[in-house]
Amino acid sequence: MTVSLEQLRRCHVAVDLGASRTRVFVKGAGLVVDEPSVAAVNVRTGALIAVGELAEKMTGRTPDYIRVVRPVSGGTVVDIEMAQRMLRHLLGEKLRRQLRRKPRLRAAACTPHGSDPLAQRATVETLVGLGARRVELVDTLIAAAVGCGLPVEQPTATMIMVCGAATTQVAVLSLGAIVTAERMPIGGDAIDHAIVQHLRHHHELMLPSQSVRPLQLALRGNGLTPEGPAWTEIHGRDVATGLARSVTVDTAAVRDAIHTPLTAVLDGIGKVLRDCPPDLVADLADRGIMMVGGSALLPGLDQMLHEATGMPVHIAERPDVCAVLGLGAMLEGKVEPMILDPLSVRDPFADEEEKEEA
Repeated sequence: MTVSLEQLRRCHVAVDLGASRTRVFVKGAGLVVDEPSVAAVNVRTGALIAVGELAEKMTGRTPDYIRVVRPVSGGTVVDIEMAQRMLRHLLGEKLRRQLRRKPRLRAAACTPHGSDPLAQRATVETLVGLGARRVELVDTLIAAAVGCGLPVEQPTATMIMVCGAATTQVAVLSLGAIVTAERMPIGGDAIDHAIVQHLRHHHELMLPSQSVRPLQLALRGNGLTPEGPAWTEIHGRDVATGLARSVTVDTAAVRDAIHTPLTAVLDGIGKVLRDCPPDLVADLADRGIMMVGGSALLPGLDQMLHEATGMPVHIAERPDVCAVLGLGAMLEGKVEPMILDPLSVRDPFADEEEKEEA
């Protein structure tokens, strides 16, 4: 964590700018914004046409003069001006007026682990452009661990895995800090892309990945587990003729296609465990791995990780909003740090000297 809890308690709003969705938490009001990080722009006039859910529905269905953009990529703001315009419309006029009344508005934001100073600066400038006088940055791993109820401040190991749309982050936490962590450029989008490419190469079928979640179509039932359905019917467009066509897909082959990008995630978990002290690894054998993030709901992913690591794997109650809820808990003062005051600990040798003098 880059800031203290005392500084976070002075903040009024918490923002989680994710590659897939943008979430805003206001102190005293709770989670007020949970929309896709998408905006539709008229390239002729520069006017903003739609943001959030409506803009996401426009993806792949717009004429030439309308462009659908994503100002956030991999948890990093790539277009500051468009991100500011998107956030203004998502907040709404009523909420913006409410925040404008605060003379010294402070904001907190989640940043991916290991993000470079340029990416952190882009996040700060985005919120400063919305009226924030000061912006505090918190590591997404710590915010997500707090949001899912892990005892982050205790001297015991807790392992968390943040499965995002563009990246996957794995870390071991102890005493409120990150002991060791790894960030892999594999997320839900890479898994969806693997399914789309598999259907195109083996079945000559183009799938509308932007409008239809191919994961939900190809992985019904038990998903990645062999107990799922053997065959699945999928609708798409023929590569050669361009006509609509339906194919029956072997879900075992789809599972094999998905395992390829997930190999990098397993390698990252192994590297984190190798770099972790043995005492903490012993704690993890009982506690296991806590999965958060929207991609944590991938059917069968938890079972696959359990078979690969041998540790118990748990999914948070609300995995998609854990990070912003954890940041909101810090803002509202619901998280108390472990007090370590060496001056309050009496010296046992001093006690023996006092007894001898008495």
